[in-house]
Amino acid sequence: MTATTAAQTLSRARHGRPAAPVRIVHLGVGNFFRAHQAWYTEHAPDAADWGIAAFTGRSAAVADELRPQDGLYTLITRGPVGDEFEVISSLSAVHSAEEHPALLGYFRSPALAIVTLTVTEAGYRRGADGGLDLADAEVAADLAALRAAPDAVVRTAPGRLVGGLLARRAAGLGPLAIVSCDNLSGNGEALARVVHDLALEVDQTLVGWIAANVRFATTMVDRITPATTAEHRAAVRTALGITDAAPVPTEPFAEWVIQGEFPAGRPDWVDAGARIVPDVVPFERRKLALLNGSHSLLAYAATIAGHETVADAIADPRCRGWVEQWWDEACAHLPLPADELDAYREALLERYHNPNIRHALAQIAADGSLKLPVRIVPTLRAELADGRVPEGACRAVAAWVLHLRGVGAPVKDVNAQALAPLAAGTLADGVAAVLAHLGLADVPELATAVHRLAGELLSLAR
Repeated sequence: MTATTAAQTLSRARHGRPAAPVRIVHLGVGNFFRAHQAWYTEHAPDAADWGIAAFTGRSAAVADELRPQDGLYTLITRGPVGDEFEVISSLSAVHSAEEHPALLGYFRSPALAIVTLTVTEAGYRRGADGGLDLADAEVAADLAALRAAPDAVVRTAPGRLVGGLLARRAAGLGPLAIVSCDNLSGNGEALARVVHDLALEVDQTLVGWIAANVRFATTMVDRITPATTAEHRAAVRTALGITDAAPVPTEPFAEWVIQGEFPAGRPDWVDAGARIVPDVVPFERRKLALLNGSHSLLAYAATIAGHETVADAIADPRCRGWVEQWWDEACAHLPLPADELDAYREALLERYHNPNIRHALAQIAADGSLKLPVRIVPTLRAELADGRVPEGACRAVAAWVLHLRGVGAPVKDVNAQALAPLAAGTLADGVAAVLAHLGLADVPELATAVHRLAGELLSLAR
């Protein structure tokens, strides 16, 4: 098929492979899931035995786009020198969130072995203590519905899981794994907590059944996956002669580190490149510090120098030097072998230089009040404990101070109102207020370094 002939709509009769039997249910059909877990499943050598039934979140749009295509879609891997196109066949069925009876039907199937989720951190409905937020209106509605009828239609991710587990127990079926793939530290433990809390409120006897039959896996996931645009649809049509309503653009790099048990089996994701490890925490810390930490540094500091994307910034020798300095500081406190950290740094540089992945710094800059405390402050504290005032970490804080004062990327933060007073007064006042906000007010030499670096960054402002 060429671009000069009539484009074909994706279908299993002409593209991809036959639908595999459903053994995995997924909640949250977004681009990241389709570039990540679905891609790993597609590349497992036993993919023909592991079909996925995927359910949308609130919007049925993706299901409406994928169903006429038999669940097929094109993955566009955007490398530095061009695009590669691959039809992904691992979604055997696609449903909207409203199709709750279908979800319960899968949980009642002896073939079901795994449930995966990408519902974002907000989808866990956690309260301040990490447990289920029972005051959340939708959680309360799900709780009332499940108490009235175990097969009732529910809306939240914890509600859908508890409803599914009730159905599985009633069908006399046993073990399965539930795997969180959201960008949340300790995501498996976080999900287990909210499911336990809801089960306890709905039916206390379900708690023991879950403990005996369900294993919650914790994962670290990584692959930059932008939103789909008309340009991506046109690229598929030109390259493959295919009309695809829902292609997914992504980068060549992908990483999936998994800690957990799979009592009913799993695809051979390891052959596809995933890693099964006894402890995912070192890999979470590596990603938070090296990837996410350097992203935050560039989002605040490089935008002051006039850069708009990660690729633009890393091409500037000054900005790259800032990143390398930050990485040196962070690596001193990461519990992984030096050669693994060096390889990860090289992979990050390759990703950052990719001009075909337009990763906007202004987007990364959002919600710094949530990000700096977990991305930058742990390394800063560790360096101070070792008797050093770290220049790279201090530069990240200095750049955030200026960001809050209207320099560089615009402020878009869930805590913007509470942050506003931190930007008041002189630059010295702002530095002192931000350090106090971060719990670092008692180190005079730190304030001196942050103030000096803020002044240096201001001299670059465009």
